[in-house]
Amino acid sequence: MSLNLRQKQTECIIRMLNLNQPVNSSTGMANEEVYKILIYDKSSQDILSPLIHVKDLRKHGVTLFFLIDKPRKPIPDVPAVYFIRPTPSNLQRVVADAAVPLYDTFHLNFSSSIPRPLLEDLASGLLKSNDAVSRVSKVHDQYLDFVTLEDNLFSLAFSNCYVQLNDPKAEQREIEEIIEKVVDGLFCVLATLSVVPIIRCPQGGAAEMVASSLDQRLRDHLLSKNNLFSEGGNFASSFQRPVLCLFDRNFELAMGIQHDFRYKPLVHDVLGLRLNRVSVQGEKGGTKSFELDGLDPFWVANGGLEFPEVAVEIENQLTKYKKDVDDVNRRTGGTSGAEFDGTDLIGNTKHLMSAVNSLPELTERKQVIDKHTNIATVLLGEIKERSLDSYAKKEYDMMVRGIIDMNELMGVLKGKGSKMDKLRFAIMYLISLEIVPQSEAEMVETALREAEVDTSAFQYVKKIKSLNVPLTSASAASRGNIVGWAGNLLAAGMKNLMSGDSQLALARIVEALMEGRPNQEVDSYLLFDPRAPKSSSGSHLRGPFKEAIVFMIGGGNYVEHASLQELVSRQQPARHIIYGTTEILTGAEFVEQLALLGKKMGLGANLAPSAH
Repeated sequence: MSLNLRQKQTECIIRMLNLNQPVNSSTGMANEEVYKILIYDKSSQDILSPLIHVKDLRKHGVTLFFLIDKPRKPIPDVPAVYFIRPTPSNLQRVVADAAVPLYDTFHLNFSSSIPRPLLEDLASGLLKSNDAVSRVSKVHDQYLDFVTLEDNLFSLAFSNCYVQLNDPKAEQREIEEIIEKVVDGLFCVLATLSVVPIIRCPQGGAAEMVASSLDQRLRDHLLSKNNLFSEGGNFASSFQRPVLCLFDRNFELAMGIQHDFRYKPLVHDVLGLRLNRVSVQGEKGGTKSFELDGLDPFWVANGGLEFPEVAVEIENQLTKYKKDVDDVNRRTGGTSGAEFDGTDLIGNTKHLMSAVNSLPELTERKQVIDKHTNIATVLLGEIKERSLDSYAKKEYDMMVRGIIDMNELMGVLKGKGSKMDKLRFAIMYLISLEIVPQSEAEMVETALREAEVDTSAFQYVKKIKSLNVPLTSASAASRGNIVGWAGNLLAAGMKNLMSGDSQLALARIVEALMEGRPNQEVDSYLLFDPRAPKSSSGSHLRGPFKEAIVFMIGGGNYVEHASLQELVSRQQPARHIIYGTTEILTGAEFVEQLALLGKKMGLGANLAPSAH
């Protein structure tokens, strides 16, 4: 059975909502229903939002839910489930709530493991209040501190990770704290899946630091008798473990910047898809909000298609819907071509029951079609206004060919598109060409300034590229030299683009790591096996693997997720890949982080590029 992160995390949350009691596998509910209140913080709200809807909370006995930092009134005789991060401020609120007391009993669930000092602070705070300790029923570490958006997509919701890791002024201690934060999140993911993977990563930089630290964390945890991986995982799972492939964003910088013309990346990049929700402007003013997740069959089936194909598919679905409505109306003696509302069911009683039964399904299909018609209409407007199709095509051609005519380049910079579109295109030009003539780079920079674009990000990438680093792996980079990491890895990423292979370098490397055959692109990759003695070479654990977890440090996107799912779709025998990242970024958001790094290095102007 394939690893399904969404299902696993949802099961853990449902168990937590049922006061950590066993849930009946047939009903999906606890044997004894208890009405309760849910208290959460902002980060836990983001974890819950894509997985649990209000109706699901009601189903599991949650009658009210509140943010922990909002004023709340006492509700006696009712248990409260707290789902929060273990932070000093949250613990102070818990102590204050228990001292009142606001609720009958307190079931404390921390999204990650609570550090010993904070646990002691919580205990001492509760002891100072009368009966407060007796009101705390249980304390649980849930290891759920990550956001699952799809069955095979997750984020640690770790903001500005790329900036923090690549800040030239960052001290070693600060880098280590960031690495530990990433390791904490990955440990939560692995604990939820109940798997101990084989870890692979390129040498040097953040990927190796995370791999080494995670390996040690897992080794230390496996020494304890009742560890998280001795439960939940079946015996067979130890024979077929997944491979965890770790990468630094600089490995393939272009994928964080380029324009993409597939539906799902386009909705994210242009409309700001967040936590599986997107808001668009309605025809009559006002804002419409739509949910786009695994329960939407059109989104699941067509998210990876190019936008023109999606538009055709919407039309096809609408035609099929109208045909099915006409068919129902004809069989029941109704009027052909009428909107199906269930009122015109007269005449032929023989088909009445089947027509009534088909009403909910037809209504649901129409709602899905209307939703995607709305979204596609707004997208089309943005595409026409900003020539996004042209940006996507020209950037792709530039990456594959490694060259662009200067007249064509200047035409794009002086043509349609937002300031941010032009800046992203200019940076793609820097990355795609192996050698950028100084005179051409100056012409591009001048064109950007004339368009009133902040050039900090452009100058930052140009600076990193000019470090004259050989196009090899980052094995020689010092852990403390962050600019060194960036230079080496960015150079390696550019070499990946120069290959002329239309498959993303990330997908190509992941495929090679899963196959486990000798391959010069991955032979130098490090291997960590937390279950094996450190002296072991691990050569027998190089594959092939049926399942992989691919994790991008420094920000990921729907472009890479789509590329990996395309890889899965063409692999035989079938394989499974989960994609995760420190945070999911639009092209504009990632370029803003590059601009911030440029300013930290004293580069660029003080003009802010507009995202639209």
